[in-house]
Amino acid sequence: MDLGLKNKVVVVTGAAGLRGSIGETLIQALAKEEAIPVIVCRNDRGYEYEKELQQRGVDAIFVKTDLTDVDQIEKAAKIIGEKYGKIDALINNVGVNDGAGLDASIEDFMWSLKLNLVSFFAMTKFCLPYLKEAKGNILNIGSKVALTGQGGTSGYAASKGGVLGLTREWAVDLIKDGIRSNAIIIAESWTPAYDNWIKSLENGEEKLKSIVKKIPLENRMTTPQEIADTCLFTISDKSSHTTGQFITIDGGYVHLDRSLLTE
Repeated sequence: MDLGLKNKVVVVTGAAGLRGSIGETLIQALAKEEAIPVIVCRNDRGYEYEKELQQRGVDAIFVKTDLTDVDQIEKAAKIIGEKYGKIDALINNVGVNDGAGLDASIEDFMWSLKLNLVSFFAMTKFCLPYLKEAKGNILNIGSKVALTGQGGTSGYAASKGGVLGLTREWAVDLIKDGIRSNAIIIAESWTPAYDNWIKSLENGEEKLKSIVKKIPLENRMTTPQEIADTCLFTISDKSSHTTGQFITIDGGYVHLDRSLLTE
């Protein structure tokens, strides 16, 4: 399906993750749709992705940015705005489940909020003039942790809960500007970060089998490509009357009847 994203400027935060991460998968999917992917991330891997995309004829740029630093976020938005004059979609994707629980310091908790929540607000605030210019839209990447809790990760849980609140608040605020605001909720997705977490556990393989067994649809994890496909559809004009929504991509993991899991 042609999503009509050709030459659309799409900003993706946290997009210079490892290959196969949700952010990196997103920029590759955007490139296939002939959109203009803008990578906003602090990792120098972004330069490599920028070069690869440009060598393929994709008008992609990397704007190195520490997303815990509001001044750098403001500067990044200005660079993007001056180069393209508009932003058609902003995907707030950056996120780290950093384990800042009740035993963490206040400083660690605040750092988690800065990265996982404040960056969403700041990026949206500073990109807003360019989003208005294009009648663009906002897509926030959320997590099941906002709905279910996880344990031991208060900073991330609070942030992701806030992200869902902001998603609906912005849908209300920006409806007069024709700007849509939605969120994607992810549960168990097989990313490099997830793989690293499993490998860090003593009983990693058993834990993985236990989790996969509890995913109702096909007893498998969600792929980053499935997430990217839904994201691209949601930011496209094919989803032009959808705003203020939480779209869950999880094979039924969060919402379906637990009786499905009874053997």
